[in-house]
Amino acid sequence: MSPSYVRSFSEGCLRPPTVIGQFHTLFFGSVRMFFLGVLGFAVYGNEALHFSCDPDKREVNLFCYNQFRPITPQVFWALQLVIVLVPGAFFHLYAACKSIKQEDNLQKSFYTGFYIFSVFLRIIFEAVAFWLQIQLFGFKVNAIYMCDMGALEKKFNVTRCMVPEHFEKTIFLIAMYTFTVITVLLCVAEIFEITCRRLGFLKTQ
Repeated sequence: MSPSYVRSFSEGCLRPPTVIGQFHTLFFGSVRMFFLGVLGFAVYGNEALHFSCDPDKREVNLFCYNQFRPITPQVFWALQLVIVLVPGAFFHLYAACKSIKQEDNLQKSFYTGFYIFSVFLRIIFEAVAFWLQIQLFGFKVNAIYMCDMGALEKKFNVTRCMVPEHFEKTIFLIAMYTFTVITVLLCVAEIFEITCRRLGFLKTQ
């Protein structure tokens, strides 16, 4: 791919063809990623080291922590961010390969339909991630986790484990749910903006 294609692709990703899309990129890129990258590491970075069970042995702590966290929240949310970016990236890659100018992205019906489809995919991916987050993490992190140790053939099949900084993690969970809802609303608003532009209610950029 030539440098002009790369430049066109990067400009498209950083500057979508709608006003709300540009705000979504700003919100998604700066606020959400900063929150996850900086605060997420501070809250979840040493969770495995501070997760302790009764009896406080390494094999018990490790087994119960893997049961408590089938996937770490940082990894889950990082995957969510990457997957949500994929539909828009495909559109801008197509536009770059076809040498479509940014101001012409929404001038033709096919390009408009393609872009709306990518926004719909973002909404679907966000909704699926929202549901998976509920299944994996719930809405609250309890201070005590009851671990089933039957697979370790221990005398007591259930043991108590202490979850570090459970209140901070609960706040972080609610914040990530809120970010998902905001991005979905922005996607819906972006489709509404595109529809208004196509109907002539709004001037094109």
